[in-house]
Amino acid sequence: MISIHAVVAPAIAQDGGPKITGTLLGMLPDGTMEPLAGGTVTWIGTQISIGSDDNGRFELSTAGVTDERLVASFTGYRTDTIGWAGDTELTIELQSSANALGEVTVTSQLGAFISGLAVGKTEVINRAELSKAACCDLAGCFGTQASVQSHATNAVTNAQELRLLGLSGVYNQVLFEGLPMVQGLSYTYGISTYPGSIVENIHVSKGTTSVLQGFESITGQINVEGRRPASAERLYLNAYTNSFWEKHVNANLALDVGKRKHWHSLAALHTVQPASRTDGDGDGFMDLPLLTRYMVYNKWEYNTGRATGLTAQFGWRLVDERRIGGQLGYRIGADEGSSSTYGQSVRFTQPEVYMKSGYRFSANYAIVASASGFYHDQHSWFGNARYVADQLSGQFTVQHEWGWLAGNLLRYGASYRYQELNETVAFADPADVRTYAGDYLTRLRVPGVFIENTFESGDRKLALITGVRMDRHQRWGWYTTPRAMGKFTFNENHTLRASIGTGWKQVNLFSEQVNLLASSRDIVFTGGALKPERATTWGLSHTWGFWLGGTNVTLSGDFYQTRFSNQFFPDLDTDPTKAFIGNFEGTSRSNGVQLDALLQFSRQWELRAAYNYLDVYQLREGKKNVLPFNPKNRAMAALTYRTENDKWQFDANAHWYDRMRLPDTRSNPEPYRRDLHSTRYATFSTQATYKWKVVDFYLGCENIGGFRQANPIISSDNPFGQYFDLSSVWGPIRGREFYAGVRYKIAR
Repeated sequence: MISIHAVVAPAIAQDGGPKITGTLLGMLPDGTMEPLAGGTVTWIGTQISIGSDDNGRFELSTAGVTDERLVASFTGYRTDTIGWAGDTELTIELQSSANALGEVTVTSQLGAFISGLAVGKTEVINRAELSKAACCDLAGCFGTQASVQSHATNAVTNAQELRLLGLSGVYNQVLFEGLPMVQGLSYTYGISTYPGSIVENIHVSKGTTSVLQGFESITGQINVEGRRPASAERLYLNAYTNSFWEKHVNANLALDVGKRKHWHSLAALHTVQPASRTDGDGDGFMDLPLLTRYMVYNKWEYNTGRATGLTAQFGWRLVDERRIGGQLGYRIGADEGSSSTYGQSVRFTQPEVYMKSGYRFSANYAIVASASGFYHDQHSWFGNARYVADQLSGQFTVQHEWGWLAGNLLRYGASYRYQELNETVAFADPADVRTYAGDYLTRLRVPGVFIENTFESGDRKLALITGVRMDRHQRWGWYTTPRAMGKFTFNENHTLRASIGTGWKQVNLFSEQVNLLASSRDIVFTGGALKPERATTWGLSHTWGFWLGGTNVTLSGDFYQTRFSNQFFPDLDTDPTKAFIGNFEGTSRSNGVQLDALLQFSRQWELRAAYNYLDVYQLREGKKNVLPFNPKNRAMAALTYRTENDKWQFDANAHWYDRMRLPDTRSNPEPYRRDLHSTRYATFSTQATYKWKVVDFYLGCENIGGFRQANPIISSDNPFGQYFDLSSVWGPIRGREFYAGVRYKIAR
């Protein structure tokens, strides 16, 4: 199911409003009906909207609805307006139209699309798009789009982060079900612990987002929406293995509970079993870590279907994971902490819970509450450096919604954020010269209040979201976070958006900069205590949808700039054997341009292409210092073909990366120096899927050309020496990867 909504979508998802369900059908020229996957159903005059799943099914909230009319649209069909008479189950039929554009919603029946109803620019990656690659975990779900870049922060353990606007992933919020579950210790490995099998949609919002989800979003927001128990398959199985013999197995079971079927539940199991020890480039280090993971997940929803009353959602998840990387002969236990064989081992357990509940008193008034928390317990070795850490985090929000004036929805409330992060660093070798061993405590106690108003004009051409929140940090005092977003729809073809706002975040040093522990660099602290980072981001975007002959075309362009007033970024250039840590209150900018094109030639063919320009830098002593690991130019293209009978699907994508600036290693001895810039490179991937009844078979290859970064690890021949460094990893290190898998589904 594709959820299309405003940037405030997580708040809408938490509003507790009752829901109706239905099926969206389209009439073909021969008079037969087909389910429309990826169509849009919207309450007229509101931002409350939903998309239909692969079977044309949809589930739509009634919260805040005063005009009880629905607008249904789908590319290639006439948009229709339907009156709602209070039924909880609907069937909507649309008539085919050769040139219908479908209101202002820009959709793709085949895959990802830009939400036409969102006030801020929001890209929706749906399940159809996720099926175009193995998508074994969240980090691998962005291969067919250009906004999010998955970047390795540790080549030995394959820790990943998701970057927006050319900046570290710490500056964007990664939410699960609209809640901050990926932060601190869960940041480094957290995105990999969400398998694609439990993901319904991913909403990517660049730049300013709503104040309702907190103060931390600086470059944008990635909200992961879990599978919906009421519409998910009764049984879903997915098994996958690659040419390194890493194995993934997933199982989902959905149930309707109770005599009246008001309760819905989804239970999921996920496991990863380790690959073989592989060293394709001959440097003595494994190309990928040995990963063992077990995850159990359970989600419950309660909904009576009435226009008023109580709705609720709660869930829990437990993750247990171990990663082992390093030299081929490294063994846990015997080699942990030794100075003979280098390796890294990470073992953590993370239980987490969340709850969202709401009570709607009337169409114009509701109260909503949400709470979430997790505990992370981690034991790690990075060579002879031992890192032990635990974190307890939680958040609580209560919110009132008031439709106080026609076209206006006011949300206001209070929140509280809690974090207790304990870290201990110790070195097993007494001769180790690094100086940062010790205990570190990072606390967060932040109460806050917020208010936000959503306005939409009667003709639906203008929409504005304006909000502000005030939060009090336990040490640094009050922070005010204002934000505003606007959308103007000129006509059914053109939509212009603008946004501006601030954000701030506390620095979690080692948990968010794991590469500092993984190398031999000493850490030097300068300038006193690390203050929270703070920045202002503004942006403009334009979306243009039109028909070119029989081809549905969507063009989009955007520009975003982030201006830091305080930033933490390790100085890796001054001395390649050290990392200097301190506050930077000078000029720091990120300028990003993105151009997208989506061409739907027919139901069978779809082409997506994008270009990114990034200029990310700091001014130091009057000189422009380009920050590392950002290609100034980047391009991608993704092509999909389906046979007419929908039995076969072929997907291919290509990515091209310009040179990147790398940390300065010129003062190292000659064997341990690296160029100041990477080389330009490209990767190509493809997948074929065959659908047979309730089973899908898929086979693919990533990085077909086998491009591999040469010498990714500095001083791999002497990993316990002072020059050992992982900070110059900028490209693929595992080469070509084949994979094969099978999906089995029992529908409702």
